Amino acid sequence: MTATALSIAGSDPSGGAGIQADLKTFAAWRVYGAAVLTALTAQNTRGVRGVHVVPAPFIGAQLDAVLDDLTVHAIKTGMLADDATVRAVAERLARVPAIPLVVDPVLVSTSGHALAEASTVPALRDVLLPLAHLVTPNLAEAAALLGTPVRSRKDMQEAARALVALGARSALVKGGHLGDSAYDVLYADGRMTELDAPRIAVESSHGTGCTLSAAIAAALARGEPLAAAVPRAKRYVYRSLERALVVGGGLRPLDHSVDPDENG
Repeated sequence: MTATALSIAGSDPSGGAGIQADLKTFAAWRVYGAAVLTALTAQNTRGVRGVHVVPAPFIGAQLDAVLDDLTVHAIKTGMLADDATVRAVAERLARVPAIPLVVDPVLVSTSGHALAEASTVPALRDVLLPLAHLVTPNLAEAAALLGTPVRSRKDMQEAARALVALGARSALVKGGHLGDSAYDVLYADGRMTELDAPRIAVESSHGTGCTLSAAIAAALARGEPLAAAVPRAKRYVYRSLERALVVGGGLRPLDHSVDPDENG
């Protein structure tokens, strides 16, 4: 049977993030990609100009249609713009607990535009996080979910443990621009794993969080264990960043065509 991954996220018409980045990533990992749109954005490489949220009942209808027909092997969530969206998604996903779920709690775009209402944070924490096989916040997102600053490597490790205590099966806290390296921590099965890599000299990048969570979901859909999927996905993003594309006049999107199964 063909490995299939489902993305539940917003649309980026310029192609660098959101559903578009997720589907490109799934294709690179040779996984069939399905997509449920939660919001339309008017954005390009320079920033977000507007957001139109898909009504929650129609998001639910999309999910029902996909899950009633396709055999889905992994699911990831991205932009969930409001409380109603989170609850509609969580209600459906609670019915399929055996499918690995990667929750990327997208709250703000790389350019700084808010992509979720304030009500989204408690809904993510209370109803979606307990369904997650893995949650993948950056520093700001982890701080929002936990209500406490995350500013150091020690904070990141404590945050990962706290997110698991809230109900997630495992947590990957991403260091972003903390320090001079690309440092992340994975807490899974009671074990803390530090994932570090040199920082790539790219002035700006777009869609790294979406791509990382999609790559992890793709690896899980292929049957890879989480402990292997996360570092492989990080390596894929690293290589895609090395080949970041110059399109438009703003942030540089990743080159999603990198083969994750090639060494280098």
